[in-house]
Amino acid sequence: MAQKRITVEEAVAKIHSGMTIMFGGFLANGSANKILAALAKTDVKDLTLICNDSAFDAVGVGPLFEKKQIKKVIATWVGGNSWHQEQMNNKTTETELVPQGTLAERIRCGGFGLGGVLTPVGLGTIVAEGKQIINVDGKDYLLEKPLRADLALIGASLGDESGNLVYKGTSQNFNPLMAAAADLVIAEVDEVVPVGSIPPENVRTPNILVDYLVY
Repeated sequence: MAQKRITVEEAVAKIHSGMTIMFGGFLANGSANKILAALAKTDVKDLTLICNDSAFDAVGVGPLFEKKQIKKVIATWVGGNSWHQEQMNNKTTETELVPQGTLAERIRCGGFGLGGVLTPVGLGTIVAEGKQIINVDGKDYLLEKPLRADLALIGASLGDESGNLVYKGTSQNFNPLMAAAADLVIAEVDEVVPVGSIPPENVRTPNILVDYLVY
């Protein structure tokens, strides 16, 4: 079995300016917070983030906005991060707001090799601007295209040494979807156990999707 464990510093060294990165988490719950804190201390910049939200000023992806390391964000909510709000309003950080269910489906499509998802959500609103409308059996739908990333940073409650992951409670959020939709996946794990300790039916992200573990 290949050794997947790396340090926080080694994880951050794999992140380069200009990358598109998926960040798991819901208001920093289920995020790779140690890696994110270390990333905010680097000179990496011009990142495109795909995440549910921009968390708060001091946690999760929040400090990355304070450091002005973000070029573009695709997210569902930005109301907790004053740095992001300021940069969105003065147009120094491009922000694409996506309905939460649509964001999840676009990521799922990226991970499963699908061409997109048809949804009525957003019809007749600014969400529909510039998007293709497809009529199916007399009903209009927006074509929402898949999302993929160069790298996904996810947070897990429990994992084994091979990379099988378990999430407690709501920390699961977008993490399993993102682990399938990125070229490289790094999981920050709270607790690691020997291989075989996790019942197969409890695994939410299989080890084949996880390249590295930080714990």
